Amino acid sequence: MTTVLKADRVRQIFLDSLYNDGEDTSSHVKAEGITTNAVGFNPDRLNSHKAEIEAMLDELPDEFKKSGGGGMSFLNACNDKHGNQWTNFHQTMEQLFQLGIAIGKVECLLPREIWSALPGGMPYYVVN
Repeated sequence: MTTVLKADRVRQIFLDSLYNDGEDTSSHVKAEGITTNAVGFNPDRLNSHKAEIEAMLDELPDEFKKSGGGGMSFLNACNDKHGNQWTNFHQTMEQLFQLGIAIGKVECLLPREIWSALPGGMPYYVVN
């Protein structure tokens, strides 16, 4: 099992990268989600986690990678590239993708309007 991609660590980084009450949010980094339409991250705290976010994204199956399969359904992100399930929660998977979008490593392959035609109505993501 991977020691890099852990659900609790994804949640910790996600929460740490959000703004605290009273902070100036004018320089936020926006990342669209699935159930949470968009979040704004604190760029300094987000960037302090960039290498770890990249390492976690690298643990996703190769099909998610541009150089692998060229993108995969969100629904397949619960398993790592070793075939182990690393999370039981879609919310945690969504948080990982939002962190990846915010650092410029992940993109959604199709607009939200098309998602209903995809398996499970879920988007496809690619890790660049």
